[in-house]
Amino acid sequence: MASGKFEYWLTEDGLTLLEGWARDGLTDEQISHNMGIAAGTLYDWKKRFSKISKALKKGKEVVDIQVENALLKRALGYDYQEERVERSGKDGVKVIQTLKHIPPDTTAQIFWLKNRRSDRWRDKPEVLATDGQVQIIDDI
Repeated sequence: MASGKFEYWLTEDGLTLLEGWARDGLTDEQISHNMGIAAGTLYDWKKRFSKISKALKKGKEVVDIQVENALLKRALGYDYQEERVERSGKDGVKVIQTLKHIPPDTTAQIFWLKNRRSDRWRDKPEVLATDGQVQIIDDI
């Protein structure tokens, strides 16, 4: 694709491709490489053409939600079914199912709380300066 040719990327096919690359987790730099343009050109096009910007945001939103769900799952812990195939004798095959448990992860919990409930879980309290007086705000 020739540099400076933005018309294709404003078509339904081009926008779908951009959204898909964003959904697959590609960075803007990787997407611009796939498009055959410089990253700066993509940044310019995102400013100039709202359709391109919206397609990239829409694709990234899907992945962000999946990551949020995975982080929450890891923070809370979860169970899953594991299957293992054992061969016994000449032709005997046995499928063994085992329930596995992944315990809650405190690092994921801390990350979640500091970002989602920063009013209660931030490392440093918010400080408000008024007329030379410093006041620590406990509840916002």
